[in-house]
Amino acid sequence: MADLSESDRLQQETWFQRTIRRPEIGAFVVMIVIIFALLIMSNGKAFNALGLKNNIKIISQFGIIAMGAALLMIAGEFDLSIGSMIGFAGMSMALMLKWGLPFGLGEATPFLAFIITLAMTLTLGWFIGTVVVRSGLSSFIVTLAFLFFLRGATEVGFRLINKSTQVSGLQDFKQESWFADLLGGKVFGWFYDIWFAIGQFFVDQGIDRTDQWFTLGGNLNRRGTQWVDGFDARFLWFLVISAVAYFVLSRTQLGNWIYATGDNKDAARANGVPVNRVKIGLFMFTAFCATMFAACQVFDTNTADAAKGNLMELFAIAIAVVGGTLMTGGFGSVVGVAFGAVTVGLVSNAVFFIPTIDGAWFRVFVGAILLAAVFANERIRKRITGGI
Repeated sequence: MADLSESDRLQQETWFQRTIRRPEIGAFVVMIVIIFALLIMSNGKAFNALGLKNNIKIISQFGIIAMGAALLMIAGEFDLSIGSMIGFAGMSMALMLKWGLPFGLGEATPFLAFIITLAMTLTLGWFIGTVVVRSGLSSFIVTLAFLFFLRGATEVGFRLINKSTQVSGLQDFKQESWFADLLGGKVFGWFYDIWFAIGQFFVDQGIDRTDQWFTLGGNLNRRGTQWVDGFDARFLWFLVISAVAYFVLSRTQLGNWIYATGDNKDAARANGVPVNRVKIGLFMFTAFCATMFAACQVFDTNTADAAKGNLMELFAIAIAVVGGTLMTGGFGSVVGVAFGAVTVGLVSNAVFFIPTIDGAWFRVFVGAILLAAVFANERIRKRITGGI
């Protein structure tokens, strides 16, 4: 019998065979294991009303920057300046909110402070991308240089302006600005309203609200009032950024260009793909994600610190790899990155729900799962490409 063609072989594959070929399947399995392990070890506390909110907050922070890092990695490049960009963006916004704008422009509103900061970070992203594509140097080395340069310039510059690399005690702009509330307020309050209603129903049926099972079934505190009233706004932005990234990668020509650029930039260029513009645009996208990360923090906590974002670039890359993104480019998925963010976010926050665990084990876990993901991703890639 003649050997089956590649297309015939793919058509005869079962649902399970097709599923295990997907880049995000490893991240999904690990995520499920972590969820059940944390549920059991925390005695359910990690997923009660407050625990779920806190976990989603950390997951969203990781997810926002990991999306930018992942798309750039799919295109075959790295950006190690993401963490420094977070510190720069946060301090820029905070100083404008505290001292107003120079040149007689008056007091900065949250929207204006954000727009000016975004213009600066996008310009930096464009400049970093331009240096990478014009020089032909490794993006790892170029962005490592900008990691140090931007972090140092941020600390020195803002110390000269503010006499400190920290800004605290900003007014709560969420009370008067819809834009600040959109970035630093609460979202999806209806979810917790429903949770509260369910809890109140069981209380009316005579179930003790202090019962351990009940902490999973209702958003009630010991006084019988609503415990949590919504998720942090960064959850909304994580969903928005993820949805846009998914649409771009899977439904647009730009998505095809990104994959082609990371797979073989010379072949992509020969087929009319604007490789340099794609890469520069993705460096700007990582700068945008860093700015959103910083803005959500500033408007939520009413503080900023030039040291914010330290090591976040490494977590972003690690999450992207755990989510199925190849270090060599041309392979990855947004869904996998989301699974990776959930996994790393839950483990990083586990120490708050399981006090007996030493927090240093989080780094051990990230290192182990990262190494395992590299091997798993390579095997999945070879399975998809037929061993090429």
